[in-house]
Order: sequence, then C-alpha cells, then structure tokens
Amino acid sequence: MKSLNPTVTKSWKNLKKHYLSIKNKHLKELFKSDPNRFKKFSLNFEDIILFDYSKNRLTSKTISYLINLAEEFDLKNSIISMFQGKKINFTENKPVLHTALRSSNKTNMLNNKKDILLKIKYVLQKIKLFSNAVIHKKWRGYTGKYITDVVNIGIGGSDLGPFMVTEALKPYKNHLKIHFISNLDGTHVIEILKKIDMSRTIFLISSKTFTTQETITNATTVKNLFLNQPKVLKSDMDKHFFGISMNEQEVLKFGIIQENFFPIWDWVGGRYSVWSAVGLSISLSIGYKNFSLFLKGARSMDQHFLHAPLEKNIPVLLGLISIWYNNFFNTETEAIFVYDQYMHKFSTYLQQTNMESNGKNIDRNKNIVSWQTGSIIWGEPGTNGQHSFYQLLHQGTKLIPSDFIIPINTHNKINDHHIKLLSHFFAQTQSLAFGKSIEEIFKESNFKKEILKDQSSLNNDINIYKLCKGNQPTNSFLLNKITPYTLGILIALYEHKVFTQGVIMNIFSFDQWGVELGKYTANNILVELKKNNLTTKYDSSTNALINFYKLNRK
Repeated sequence: MKSLNPTVTKSWKNLKKHYLSIKNKHLKELFKSDPNRFKKFSLNFEDIILFDYSKNRLTSKTISYLINLAEEFDLKNSIISMFQGKKINFTENKPVLHTALRSSNKTNMLNNKKDILLKIKYVLQKIKLFSNAVIHKKWRGYTGKYITDVVNIGIGGSDLGPFMVTEALKPYKNHLKIHFISNLDGTHVIEILKKIDMSRTIFLISSKTFTTQETITNATTVKNLFLNQPKVLKSDMDKHFFGISMNEQEVLKFGIIQENFFPIWDWVGGRYSVWSAVGLSISLSIGYKNFSLFLKGARSMDQHFLHAPLEKNIPVLLGLISIWYNNFFNTETEAIFVYDQYMHKFSTYLQQTNMESNGKNIDRNKNIVSWQTGSIIWGEPGTNGQHSFYQLLHQGTKLIPSDFIIPINTHNKINDHHIKLLSHFFAQTQSLAFGKSIEEIFKESNFKKEILKDQSSLNNDINIYKLCKGNQPTNSFLLNKITPYTLGILIALYEHKVFTQGVIMNIFSFDQWGVELGKYTANNILVELKKNNLTTKYDSSTNALINFYKLNRK
C-alpha cells in the first residue's frame, strides 16, 4: 500500500479547486444540463442490482478527479494485495483474508506456507454436516429430544453479523428458533433463557480469543444454569455446547469437547467473520445450501471488485463518493435506509464494519491525520424514518448523503403494501434531490403569480414554511429480491467500500486499538469496583462516579 498524505496529492488539490466551482450547484441544474445523467451515473450488476448514483452533487469531472486519486494511491494493487494474502494488517502483522472464506479458487492460497483453503473447506464441511444433523432432527439433546432452539452467545462481529443475516433471511428459515445473547447486562441472558427449553437448545459460544469478557461471562452463566438443572451431568454439555474460536485451548478449558470446536483464524477480523464458522447460526437457520448461496453472492462481488475498472467498480465509486462528501462538503455522517423490514439490522451491522475499520486518526506514516477518515453511519428501516428524522433531511441545516436500498420483489405480497412502499422510496430520493420551490408551493395553493413579486406578501405568507431546498444527495440500490445470494453481494459491496476508503485515507482499516483500550480499562476498573474502600486512583470525575456506586450499592 502507498503511504501518502492525500491532501498533498495532485488529485486532492484538483478536487479542492473543483469543489469551489460545484459546491453551490443544485441537482436541478445538473439534471437539466445533462439529459443523459442517469445513464452516465448508474451501473447494473448481474441484472439483479441497479446502482444509481446520479442524484449526487458531482459531475464527470468530479468522478475523473476521484478516480485519479484512487490511481495515485495505487488502489488496484492494494486490492490485489488483499486477495493475495499479503500482510496489509500492518499493525498486527497479519493478512486480511475474509475474502478467502468465500473463495472458489482451486489453486492453493498460501498463508505462512499453509494451505488455508483446505482449512476453510474442512470447516465448511463440518458446518454442513452439523447443520444437517440438527435441522433434520438427528442431533439430540441430553434427554433424547430433538433440538428446537439455537442460542448464539457473542458480541461485536460474533453477534452483529449472524443476527443481521438471520433476520434478513427469515423467509428462508426452517423450524429452528435462533436467539442471540450479546449484552453483558444480565437482563439479556435472563430474557433469552425465558424463551427456551435448555434440554432442546444448543449454545454456540463465539469469540475469536475465547477470552472476550462479555461473551465468556454470559457463556459461563448459561453453562452454570445448564449444569444446575436436575439430572444434568457435566458430560451432557457435549450435546449442547459448541465453541467458535481460534483459541482451541480456551474452548477445551471451558468444558467444550474438541469435536464441538469450530475453528476460525486470526487473519479474519471479527467484523468480517460472518462468512466463517461465526456464521454457523446462519447455516442452522436457513440451511447449508442457502448459506452456500450467501457465500457465492459475496464471491461474485469479490470478483467485480477485483477485476472491474475503477470507473465501473461499484464499491470503489461508493467509497470515493463518501470521501468526496466527508472531506470536501464536511458532511461527517452518512445514512443507510433499507426499505425492507427483514433488513432492519443492516445499518447497525454496517456501523461496525465502517466505524470500527475507519475510525482512525493516525495514518500509515504514523502521523496524526489532518483530513476526515471514517464517517458516522446510521439508519432506520423503511418508512419508519420518514416519520421521525427525515424532516431534518428535507428542511434541516445538515447535508446528509444517504443510501436507499429496496427489493423490487417482496417475500410478502399483501394487497398493495409493496407498491406503496416503492412509491415512498422513489418519492424520497426525488424529493431530497429536487425539493419544492416557492413557485411550486404557490402553484399548489392556487396563488396568483403576482404575489411572488411582492416580497412583503411573500414574507408574511405561511406557505414559506413549506419550502424544501432539496440538493440532498442519495445513492439508490434496487435489488431484484432479498435472497441469500443478493444479501451476500450487498454485504461484500459495503466491505469493499470500506477497504477503498481506508486505502485512500492512508489508514490501517483492520485493527481496532480503540476497542482494546476500552477492554483494558474496564478490566482495571473491575478490580477497583470489587473493593470496599473509596478510591482516589483516577481523575476526579471517575473517582466520584465509582465512589457514588460504592456508597449506594446493595
């Protein structure tokens, strides 16, 4: 990877000048001046996804400068380096090989002279056999009854990914009920356990290191409650507890037998691990065949990202457009709105993918950055957001670039629900782009044109409050349908967008030292909380908070 300060590159300087010439242009003007704008700024992927980026505040010159920026950073070779397994996770001296988890490459992919594809194939086969046994009621609990429930215990990537995907693909689910425990708050454990019969439940404990405090605390509580049931022997754990980790010794120490160990590897970051054994709950929920289609969809986007020219590469364009807004329009935030209830966790999932990856302020040259890196990602499904925060998008003072995603075909054809949903989708991107002028407002109100010439009348008229300036940028994704295959495409697309941004922002996207700091500090404070004496160990605020807790605990 090239290590450059992006702000001193020729392309960045060109973009800075170009921004001054375009910053006040309205999307109305851009569309009016170019009848072929949609054709220029849209791409079709495999005839199942249409990507429309024409409603962005950019021109062909903007895209040209952005592509030049990507070329100055040698983005193509960085992409190749990732797929070849080079150690691009520099601060942890690791390759980044989540793409290998969905690879169909028949040749050996070597990592430290070990064929990782054989390892991946072994784990996939184990997932397949186990999933089939549980789904077809051949795997039995300690009472001899077949399994009805699956509880995934994890946090971060070990929870967000499988939870989002199992929700998104509910139309494909079988009879198994899938539950997720992540929060350290004991309430989460208790509320999930109320819903299950332990004798008919399997527990998937998912932690890369198998030392994550939240996960192991929750798992230990569940294990102890299981073992405290009448007539339960310790050996009965073998039918109910499974470990997903790279730390086999800790899994065995926990009391899980080797046969119930599903390995993952240190070259897969937690937020990119949904394609690995971390996705076991997905395979159990929708069946291994559909899980394979999910991997196949991601593989298809991988090939597009690896081989498509930059100017026709969807993840690259998405990443460049984000850089354009974040660094030149100073937007700082991006919204993702999915018009599909099954996809209600998608924005939350992408928060981690983006913000944990690119929330960095030190560049690859070990310097504090002077440019914007990761954006704040947020969103809400469907028309719900229209009745809460869309008001700010239409008439507020913030510029908020947004992605809109919708399936053309729904899994639930009820009356005219979906066509109405589509009408709202199209209406929002159109309204955000073009707004509503005073002339249009008065025309709707049957006012005479003469009133527009009278500024005092205009200022005194209540209709002024209906003005929507528009010029709010959006990307639109129209999917044929939400399926395991298309969902795999969509997730991989956003993964590669994040990679593109990281390369050009000159940061390391695949570590998360900020997260590690929080864990380290919490462990130290935990020791302090167990003491009875008041503390003076920390700053005045933290001391006061801890001491208030100690004085009031029961």
